[in-house]
Amino acid sequence: MSRRELREQIFKLLFRVEFNKMEDMPEQEELFFADEDAAADEDAAYISEKYHKICEKLTEIDALLNEKVSGWDTGRMSKVDLTILRLAVYEIRYDEDVPTGVAINEAVELAKKFGQDASYGFVNGVLAKFA
Repeated sequence: MSRRELREQIFKLLFRVEFNKMEDMPEQEELFFADEDAAADEDAAYISEKYHKICEKLTEIDALLNEKVSGWDTGRMSKVDLTILRLAVYEIRYDEDVPTGVAINEAVELAKKFGQDASYGFVNGVLAKFA
């Protein structure tokens, strides 16, 4: 899988956090990989590892988002936008392998694909505050 495809899979798995309790997420992760049977073992390992790293930092990431975004908080954001922002903020702040510009561009592309019409502008504006 390409990096973009891997990022999309991480987004899809991370999106499940919004609809499930954290204690239910191991089962959700199993179901995710059962559904995504096309993922090679090394791709599945990469997706799982990055997903777990993001989950470990969710509280910090949400606090960073709440600090940077005036007039909004993570509770008011659409679940798609919030998930995209969590992934991108993790990549910007904690993943040294992903340049900031790439993280922002990829987040905007995810917002165009999965978000509402104005999502990509919102995501870009929020992430510009992290750049």
